[in-house]
Amino acid sequence: MSHETDSFIDEVTEEVRRDRLFALFRRYGWIALALILILVGGTAWREYSQSRARAAAESWGDAALAAQRAEDPVAALAALDAGGTGDRQALGLMLAAGAALDAGDKAEAVTHLEAAVTAAQDPVMRDLARLKSVLAQGADMDPAARDATLSELTTPGAPFRLLALEQKAVALIAAGRAEDALTLIHEIQAQDGVSQGLGNRLAEMTVALGELPGANPALPDGADPADDAAAEDVAPVAE
Repeated sequence: MSHETDSFIDEVTEEVRRDRLFALFRRYGWIALALILILVGGTAWREYSQSRARAAAESWGDAALAAQRAEDPVAALAALDAGGTGDRQALGLMLAAGAALDAGDKAEAVTHLEAAVTAAQDPVMRDLARLKSVLAQGADMDPAARDATLSELTTPGAPFRLLALEQKAVALIAAGRAEDALTLIHEIQAQDGVSQGLGNRLAEMTVALGELPGANPALPDGADPADDAAAEDVAPVAE
């Protein structure tokens, strides 16, 4: 009898639990359903957005390739539809600048590069356009403006720091400051991340300045060849 009573109580208890569970579901189940719908909808929207962005990038790339083959590639590249993306517009302008340089029109190349600096949203893209502008202008660039630009591009952590330091060395050579240029070149060579191409160009510059291949005078006592700030101690270039 006791066993049957216990079984009856268990059944009633289970039924009560089931009723409470159903009541809770009826009361709050819509919240769980809403969360599931939001999760599924968010995932679908993310996939859709990524697909659209990928298609837009591919379409722009195809348009850029077609523009490079146009009768007037400079104008075609500069007129590329960036789709409201500043960095894509900056890239098109940099491509237009490259085409202008290939055509021997330095002034137009510089104009497009300056426009790219203004259009770029990503700091890396902006610094790339600024460095390309310095390279395009060369000795024709105002020395003070060039020194100010290169000083900003050579701050520690800047993405194109070593290439900008190379341009500082080139400017020093052009200004007739061979010893300062050699000092800066050796400081660049001591940095981490020097590519083979950059290393070869630096070695060629030292040879052109009269230093024997492989020679690298010791730095003064206490100097740290890996100190990022060392290159910044070179005085501004004046012409």
